[in-house]
Amino acid sequence: MEKVIRVGLLGSGTVGSGVVQVLEMNREQITERVGAPIQLKTVLVRDLAKKRPQLAGYQLTDNYEDILNDEEIDIVVELMGGLHPAREYMLQAMEHGKSVVTANKDVVAQFGKDMFAAAEKHGVDFMFEASVGGGIPIITPLKQCLTANKVTEIMGIVNGTTNYMLTKMTDEGCDYDAVLKEAQEKGYAEANPSADVDGLDAARKAAILSSLAFNTRVELKDVSVEGITKITPDDIDYAKSLGYVVKLLAVGKDSPEHGVDVRVHPVFLPKEHPLAAVNGVFNAIFVRGNAIGEAMFYGQGAGSLPTASAVVSDIIDVSRDIVNKAFGRIGCTCYEQKPMCPIEETESSYYVRLLVDDKPGVLGQIATAFGDAEVSLKSVIQTKRNVVDHAEIVAVTHIVRHASIQKALDALKQLSVVDEIRNVIRVEKERG
Repeated sequence: MEKVIRVGLLGSGTVGSGVVQVLEMNREQITERVGAPIQLKTVLVRDLAKKRPQLAGYQLTDNYEDILNDEEIDIVVELMGGLHPAREYMLQAMEHGKSVVTANKDVVAQFGKDMFAAAEKHGVDFMFEASVGGGIPIITPLKQCLTANKVTEIMGIVNGTTNYMLTKMTDEGCDYDAVLKEAQEKGYAEANPSADVDGLDAARKAAILSSLAFNTRVELKDVSVEGITKITPDDIDYAKSLGYVVKLLAVGKDSPEHGVDVRVHPVFLPKEHPLAAVNGVFNAIFVRGNAIGEAMFYGQGAGSLPTASAVVSDIIDVSRDIVNKAFGRIGCTCYEQKPMCPIEETESSYYVRLLVDDKPGVLGQIATAFGDAEVSLKSVIQTKRNVVDHAEIVAVTHIVRHASIQKALDALKQLSVVDEIRNVIRVEKERG
């Protein structure tokens, strides 16, 4: 054990502090597993004057050059977040012959191709297990353990904030504004929650997962995104009565006929589906492959130690490569160029909730509008919801093209008897 693996850490926040803790509390096992000790040498911080008891005894700096130009540092761990200067710092580290470990979903989703190209060019590793699913191992399984499969579908609950909110709405009947406020008070949601509730955080993760699952480059702009801001207690009640739960899912599907279809949106999910039981801030990713069948990865999707677990596992992998002089064993796996499926050509069943005039003939006009758009209805519910002279109609369609449901919605908007299209949500089919 003559070699000591030295690490430079960029960022000492929630995850960075967790990395320090994991490296310390599991030092002996990590050394044995690597075949060499790992030493955290320098930590980049914003303010040197700020007291950081968790970093006592470590060398701190507010100048990235101190890490970049330190020839003893083998691995740079980027936990700053955001696109800039994180992207530039990682590229510079690889140019200086240092391997990079990151939890940065923004950089991986938008500039993953550049990162892999730099790693290959400079003969180093680029690892990002913690960028999706926190402590849940999913990146490595997709790149290694499941490579014997042709993966046809991947979908998951990959945002703990929205899953917590939807769980509270389901269990306690709370409305959106109330659960958002509570999530913010508990620290699950930011003061500006748009990245979570509008689905953007999940979209970045969907792009990463689909790229790995289908071996083709999926960019953020390729992901169709809807958030949870329109979900109401009424939608959740209807879901329950129909045998579903409402979840925000990241969905990726690959078919020879339609191409790669990647989207993030609320879904009516059958209660029997494994993802339906994933509640609170937990995450889970469901994979379907032609050899393994179905598999699900479940666990803590965020938090200091769970996410640090994934980061340190990457540090260990890179350290093993350093010890064995075996860099770049698994590089970029996006070796195909598959066509993306246009949103109009995607297929799903849909839940449509309408506020209509409460008078004879309304149901017939609505059925005609659906029929003219070639949308077949699976079930229809008509109910009064304390609105004078009005009723709600809830229709669930059979599987149709998105273009067809859009045509039906356009026709419904033109009907004088339809006062409001209150919500439209995709319905995930039963497994089998």
